[in-house]
Amino acid sequence: MPKKFTESLHTHTFRCNHASGTEREYIENAIAAGFDTLGFSDHAPYVFRDGYYSGFRMRPELQEDYVTTLLALREEYKGKIDIKIGYEAEYYPEFFEDFLKLITRYPVDYLIMGQHFIENEMTGKYSGVSLDDEGYLKQYVDQVIEGMKTGVYTYVAHPDLMNYTGSDEIYFKHYSRLIESAKEMNIPLEINLLGVRDHRAYPHEKFFKLCGEIGAEVCIGSDAHEAAVTADIPSFGIAQDMIEKYNLKWNERPTLREVKL
Repeated sequence: MPKKFTESLHTHTFRCNHASGTEREYIENAIAAGFDTLGFSDHAPYVFRDGYYSGFRMRPELQEDYVTTLLALREEYKGKIDIKIGYEAEYYPEFFEDFLKLITRYPVDYLIMGQHFIENEMTGKYSGVSLDDEGYLKQYVDQVIEGMKTGVYTYVAHPDLMNYTGSDEIYFKHYSRLIESAKEMNIPLEINLLGVRDHRAYPHEKFFKLCGEIGAEVCIGSDAHEAAVTADIPSFGIAQDMIEKYNLKWNERPTLREVKL
């Protein structure tokens, strides 16, 4: 340390309805920053019932365009940068098998878990809230652990998304379970650079202090929703400081886990 930031697997596209820029712009910015690998992980299409469509994720009918566009760019930029095709996806038990059937119809290199909702987005609660209700924190942690056990997620994005504001005792009780499970399953936990640059409640010092004490691996993800922050070197420096401060085990290149039914 200091080390270079040469890979991020957390990059979005316009298809999620809250990101901007073309894939080529992200790639060019990654190359300019010295990246050798860039993973696209747009908010994954999910098949819901009763005609429900999410407003913050790629629609299923856009999946083919997403994959074919990235396959063409992977070939075009071969030798300059390695392009990976992935998705950021929640673990929704009720819909998960149908989801895997949908995305594996096309080439997919990896999944990262971004658990934005407890239960699911139709009937559950948004995970990125500040609250002091132990029940919601427990449910969030339980669902993330259950998702990790599927074996298809390469890492957990913004694992500390839920900002529990109650006692430290309860915070440590439940987040320790998440961190210990991740360590046991060799799944890195992401220091999320969107949280850094937007001054969000995450990445949370308390959470990553626990990661250091427990010995879980961490990784770094840009969570880029615009091309200019594909690499986000200033926020990367802050993440490095956190790694040094808490003696974190930084996995610079998480092993991509196979996505299969």
